[in-house]
Amino acid sequence: MESPEKFRKSASEVFKLMYVVFFVFLVIAGLLVYLMVDPSLSAFKNNNSDNTYISISKQEESDFDKIENGIHVRTGFIEAEGLMQVVNNCTSCHSAKLVTQNRMSKEQWSATIRWMQETQNLWDLGQNEEAILSYLATNYAPKKGGRRQNLSDVEWYDLEE
Repeated sequence: MESPEKFRKSASEVFKLMYVVFFVFLVIAGLLVYLMVDPSLSAFKNNNSDNTYISISKQEESDFDKIENGIHVRTGFIEAEGLMQVVNNCTSCHSAKLVTQNRMSKEQWSATIRWMQETQNLWDLGQNEEAILSYLATNYAPKKGGRRQNLSDVEWYDLEE
């Protein structure tokens, strides 16, 4: 009969072997699932000679900056001068929804950009800054608030008691 110490040592080695086998099984299973999803391994293919990015399909490329009814489909931004500067500079770090949900004056947009540069590592926008500010201040300016308009052309009636 083996001593308890020898038994613990051999059990420990068996568990280590089981961990290795389980890990190898997970890796192989993951690869098989990936091959079922993408049998051509297209994510690993690069058709560009300069190797700067993985190409997208022709359909995705044509829809990438599609405009429908005056709206940039991918972001929801209003089509206007400066749109692509805003898309390229703003949506690199955050969702377009973060822009479209805000309404600010040109000064407020500028202050927001300064805040992002000081605290969020936003790069210097250079010559694009004026186009971006103009676009944002024109298309995402504060909406006039206040009371609703008075009702007109209403036929009033008396309530019976």
